[in-house]
Amino acid sequence: MGLIKTKGMVIAENSMGDFDKMLTILTPSGKIGCAAKNAKKPKSTLMAASQFLCFGDYMIYKSAGSYHINSAETIEVFYNLRIDLEKLDYAVFISKIVGDVTDENQNTYRILQLLLNTMYMISETDKNLDLVLAIFELRLLCLLGFTPQIKTCSNCKKEEKITHFSLKENGFLCEACSKQDPASIRISEATAQAIRYIVLAPAKKIFSFDLVPESQKELELVCKLYLNEKLEKEYRLEKMGDKIIVPKEKITKSEEEKK
Repeated sequence: MGLIKTKGMVIAENSMGDFDKMLTILTPSGKIGCAAKNAKKPKSTLMAASQFLCFGDYMIYKSAGSYHINSAETIEVFYNLRIDLEKLDYAVFISKIVGDVTDENQNTYRILQLLLNTMYMISETDKNLDLVLAIFELRLLCLLGFTPQIKTCSNCKKEEKITHFSLKENGFLCEACSKQDPASIRISEATAQAIRYIVLAPAKKIFSFDLVPESQKELELVCKLYLNEKLEKEYRLEKMGDKIIVPKEKITKSEEEKK
């Protein structure tokens, strides 16, 4: 029992009665389910920091296996995600994946860092959303221990003539070896270089490139299928559009700027 002070991001929220919420917060030390009492009341001090996708400082009380938020302060609310339904679609999808691959008492510092960088790119830039998603998916798999073989052909170990990505072999294949895996995905040199960059680049720079449409489509296909293969689940981005309801207690931009 005791107080826990931590930074974290709300990756899910659910109502509990008329005024309370149950939040799922990703912290550097794992995913925590926390009750936020009276968070839905108009004058609640927890209203802003208990919103979906809010990143903040949280003071959490642990008692008998349950967690309750004592106090919280917002750091970033990603305002643009709340006013752009297309961006919100991608944010919801990414948060769902993160929720599936994280647990309590787990070192999730680098996953939280990736999530924050990804949400920033979606919220604050005009970068192609499908490219952002593909980069996130591949980098996340690397953090989970599924780094693909990117230096040489996964089969013969040659560095030349890399032309395919194999889910079966967990990485690149040369032209000759690709004939042994008919399901391997043909990729251009630009796509191969992009995959190498995503795997090896510093965390803050993984989004610092663009691709021509043909290579981007190849990258999207590789990352999507590789994610589904390694997580053993078929993830599909659903366009919820008008079905998404932004909570009434959302912060207005003017309120955010006052902080």
